[in-house]
Amino acid sequence: MKTFQKEILLPAYRRGFHLITRPIVDNFQELKKIEKGWLQVWIKHTSAGLTINENADPSVRVDFETFTNYLVPDDYPHFIHTMEGPDDMPAHLKSSIFGVSVQIPVTRGKLNLGIWQGIYLGEFRNHGGERSLVLTVMGE
Repeated sequence: MKTFQKEILLPAYRRGFHLITRPIVDNFQELKKIEKGWLQVWIKHTSAGLTINENADPSVRVDFETFTNYLVPDDYPHFIHTMEGPDDMPAHLKSSIFGVSVQIPVTRGKLNLGIWQGIYLGEFRNHGGERSLVLTVMGE
């Protein structure tokens, strides 16, 4: 069993959902050394999240953002944790709803995603800044 781990830094993205499959693959050449195994992507933040969904139609990303803002609005009047701005507590909740990690099978050195699947960063803050990801691949 081989295990490789690397931390990468994503640039600051505007609030919304962003495809990050390419930066992950481009910055983790060790994937090519795995015949079959798993990649775990972990985000080291509590105000952003990760998910896998359709990577072809950009309107999917707009709908994700629209729905999550409807589900957890910035102006929800009952939040107590507000010192870091009106988007902070909603961002924490959205991060918990979406989660901070995804796992993807690796086959013959490549991510074994479906043809229309991609890895999304959910940036839930108005000014979230750079985001750190820990990439861990394990397999044969």
